[in-house]
Amino acid sequence: MKQYNKINNLVGWLTFAVAAFTYCMTIEPTASFWDCPEFITTGYKLEVGHPPGAPFFMLTANLFSQFASDATQVAKMVNIMSALMSAACILFLFWSITHLTKKLICPDDKEMTTGKLITIMGSGLVGALAYTWSDTFWFSAVEGEVYAYSSLFTAVVFWLILKWENRANEPHSDRWLILIAYLTGLSIGVHLLNLLCIPAIVLVYYYKKNPNANLKGSLIALAGSMILVAVVLYGIVPGIVKVGGWFELLFVNDFGLPFNTGVIIYMIILAASIIWGVYESYTVKSRKRMNISFLTTVGLLGIPFYGHGWSSVFIGIIVLAILAIYLFANIGEKYRVSARTLNTSLLAMMMIVVGYSSYAVIVIRSSANTPMDQNSPEDIFTLGEYLGREQYGTRPLFYGQTYASKPALKPTEGGCVYDVEEGAPVYQRKEKERPDEKDSYEIVRHKTEYKYAQNMLFPRMYSDAHAQAYEDWLGGVEGRQVPYDQCGEMIMVKIPTQWDNIKFFFIYQLNYMYWRYFMWNFAGRQNDIQGQGEIEHGNWITGIPFVDKFLVGDQSLLPSDLKNNKGHNVFYCLPLILGLIGLFWQAYKTKRITTPNGEEIEEPVGIQQFWIVFFLFFMTGLAIVLYLNQTPMQPRERDYAYAGSFYAFAIWIGMGVAGIAQWLQGKLGEKPASVIATVVCLFVPIQMVSQTWDDHDRSNRYVARDFGQNYLSTVQEEGNPIIFTNGDNDTFPLWYNQETEGFRTDVRVCNLSYLQTDWYIDQMKRQAYDSPAVPIEWSRLEYVQGHNEGVAVRPEVMESINNFYKQNPEEAAKEFGDNPYELKNILKYWVRSPKEGLQLIPTDSIVIKLDKEAVKRSGMMIPDSLHGEIPDYMSISLKGKRMLYKSELMMLEMLANTNWERPLYMAITVGSDNHLNLGNNFMQEGLAYRITPFNTTRLNARIDSEKMYDNLMNKFKFGGINNPDIYIDETVMRMCQTHRRMFIQLATQLIKEGKKDKALKALDYCSEVIPSTTVPHDYIMSSSKEMADDYLALGEKEKGEAILNDLANKSVEYITWYLSLDDQRLQGSYEDCLRYFYILDEINKSLARANAAGGVQGEGEQQKKSDMASHYAKKFEDLYEVFNKRVGGGAGRK
Repeated sequence: MKQYNKINNLVGWLTFAVAAFTYCMTIEPTASFWDCPEFITTGYKLEVGHPPGAPFFMLTANLFSQFASDATQVAKMVNIMSALMSAACILFLFWSITHLTKKLICPDDKEMTTGKLITIMGSGLVGALAYTWSDTFWFSAVEGEVYAYSSLFTAVVFWLILKWENRANEPHSDRWLILIAYLTGLSIGVHLLNLLCIPAIVLVYYYKKNPNANLKGSLIALAGSMILVAVVLYGIVPGIVKVGGWFELLFVNDFGLPFNTGVIIYMIILAASIIWGVYESYTVKSRKRMNISFLTTVGLLGIPFYGHGWSSVFIGIIVLAILAIYLFANIGEKYRVSARTLNTSLLAMMMIVVGYSSYAVIVIRSSANTPMDQNSPEDIFTLGEYLGREQYGTRPLFYGQTYASKPALKPTEGGCVYDVEEGAPVYQRKEKERPDEKDSYEIVRHKTEYKYAQNMLFPRMYSDAHAQAYEDWLGGVEGRQVPYDQCGEMIMVKIPTQWDNIKFFFIYQLNYMYWRYFMWNFAGRQNDIQGQGEIEHGNWITGIPFVDKFLVGDQSLLPSDLKNNKGHNVFYCLPLILGLIGLFWQAYKTKRITTPNGEEIEEPVGIQQFWIVFFLFFMTGLAIVLYLNQTPMQPRERDYAYAGSFYAFAIWIGMGVAGIAQWLQGKLGEKPASVIATVVCLFVPIQMVSQTWDDHDRSNRYVARDFGQNYLSTVQEEGNPIIFTNGDNDTFPLWYNQETEGFRTDVRVCNLSYLQTDWYIDQMKRQAYDSPAVPIEWSRLEYVQGHNEGVAVRPEVMESINNFYKQNPEEAAKEFGDNPYELKNILKYWVRSPKEGLQLIPTDSIVIKLDKEAVKRSGMMIPDSLHGEIPDYMSISLKGKRMLYKSELMMLEMLANTNWERPLYMAITVGSDNHLNLGNNFMQEGLAYRITPFNTTRLNARIDSEKMYDNLMNKFKFGGINNPDIYIDETVMRMCQTHRRMFIQLATQLIKEGKKDKALKALDYCSEVIPSTTVPHDYIMSSSKEMADDYLALGEKEKGEAILNDLANKSVEYITWYLSLDDQRLQGSYEDCLRYFYILDEINKSLARANAAGGVQGEGEQQKKSDMASHYAKKFEDLYEVFNKRVGGGAGRK
């Protein structure tokens, strides 16, 4: 056995070394897009990230950041942390596979042979390496995100329960269970995914404690495991906050003590209760005291108090009463819970709480008012909202509305109002009106949920914002008509049927959002382009031509940019097949035994193991699908959520080696069969890494950092500018650059999606590094939650206001200022008015009186068409708006108070819905529009070419994307295309201004730093036709025509691909195909114009250009003829 343990440890660490080498060689050397920059920053500076936070990740990342030589290396060190944790996950996966395989083929150490040893090690090696080089896990392993850490927790707790299984009959074996509980508590501070291991853990426990386990017992054990998950997820995690909140209200509101007094007392009492319970259950001096201590601890942890208000208390009392009856009942020892079990339970709860206590970091750091302090969870109530991710809303799971459901109405005296269900009260620290006022909490609102008139079981199609997307995925919804009483008017409403609902679940949520990801990892992937069901984007393939042709068309005819996509991986289903072999081998593995009467029979030995692995697979995969209830049009791929499920399948891949070895033994003998099975199966992960290395190698890629710097470099260097952003990828990289690398800390990044909240306005009103407070003069009472959430736009009151000014000009001016429609007066006398009924905006056309000297000093470009004459007023149209929300009011407040001396910018990636109708006042200087007082659209001054030229040519960095070996994924590609579009916009403007030399330099520099070899030209996404037109306008016909040739060839390839599809698939791609015909036609026109304007040229060169133009014109005619025949009259819609 010692020899086995040595080899098992040695080969395990070998797999760790291989995985660590793989990940450390391919990590991104800086931050990545999406949440990574935020997580790295929260780790480095211990700041508060987005809910529900990851405090233990923060602490560990902070430790690794200490090894950075300077601030630019911090991200690399956090990424190395992810790489090493992922490698450790592979180590524990190896040991789990070898444990399970050994138990099936050699449970008795004395029977170990060389052949069996090779089989066991081969199983562990193949399974572990297959997971090492799988798509999803590798993606998370090379960036600073929580999923690598979460996967490690999954691997460790699963291995620990197997370790306990080996030692369950030894004294003090329960310590392994206590350790699992501790790690479960710690994992809550990283990600809640680890809780989904509990069913598998419970099954291991049940099978070990019950040698004669049966189906009924297994089902009971599973039911118990689900209760355990609920106890942690819906009991301990929110329960501690809930009971702590009750203590806080008692001691602060009722006893008049300072904030957090109740929480401190609660934590002391909770700790004392747990220690008391552990002591009583260990010494067992009094059964009565032991039971009381256990009940007290369960109650203080908040486990039974489900819901809110008195109903929560009532439910808790009932649950505690039932538990008390059971504990004090005079029943037989068989049915009575033992003191050891109570002791273990209390120790487990204690360790979960100790692990969970990492969240104290969040509260402590929030109280320090760090620059990034999302949701500001500095007391027990805001921490509860933070943990509950309440800013993300809710979704129905078992029963609820459809996307077409109408709100339930209830009659009132004046008509009807929406019927809402009032939920838990939301407590917040009361703003003091006097310094000597005592601390207290007040209810600012109640959580409410709208009721709906039409509901269904298991609602999968529930979001009205995705109504069209649901119908598109189903190819139309059959639906059914139901009556709806619309306040006395009976109308018919079409809602989806239950069958429509189930179809969407299987077609989209199960197939597209899980099975597709699963097959990416174990069959093959078409490319890395996120699709929405298109036949050419992001599907799973096998690499077997006839199979792929049946699934998604002939892949050999794919356009070259898709065929050469680095995310195109083919595994020929080998990992899938090997995993299925392992699955069935484990499930049906038997051993020959002799019965007492001498008969030899086959006894199943693998089925229990199978159910353990299966429920690990199910809970970390399909159960998540059920819980997430995802809508269509996801902003990014979501496969990272299912990494635990793929981990479980990797166990079966490893066991496939043992299955094949067993089959070969009957033909070759044990040792040769083991060697051959191991060696042959090793080619499966080797094939995987040969495919996946190039699309997971992020080394030498600095795009997220550099592009984040480009946003900050765009804005003016003087005046402490403010830049408005909105999404993850135009906010987090900027925060990372400022917080971690200390770049442009004079700029204030203001995220508009957060600006609706009081906690974020608080942060904007504080200085951050070199950036002064944002000029918001409102008191906190005016913007605190529940106040001024939205203000109505009421232009209809203008007539009465105008009459008031005509009849009583002096009184009117005293009441509303000299100009009631001037922004400062609207904010002062209307929006912020203490008088009831005046909280509105009395016009749909706001004006701002301009300080002309301030505008001149501001540094902004004054449009030439003004001839130096700055207008007296700026006008902001609110036409079409019925309400301005808090974020928009704050933007107006900044506009009113900056006086143009503190520049305001809007990132170009912010959607027009968030522009506050200021789009006509934008002037582009790079990756941001400067907000000006001029109507730049009317004045034809949309671009400040001098500043933009300086920014793009001298200040911007491009992350190494000109390296032909660099991997550019879809997110990076979109940002690269955005940068190329900027260059083209700049060149077009320079050509208009007659600055042709500069325009040519800009285009050539663009081609150098964003080459078409790494960022292919695209007609729509990167405006490459306009780039070609600019080159042609500058007399650079060869360069222009080369781009047109690329675009035309791409269009021909796509049209040819669509026409290769069968009729049904062509119909599904009809609009896409038609779009490429349009593109090809437009390019042909440009080629014809270039040909006509050729001037005096050599005969050969002229002939070449003529051939190109005629070639694509002929291609268009031939392909369009085929298209017309295939779709008939439908083409006429062009």
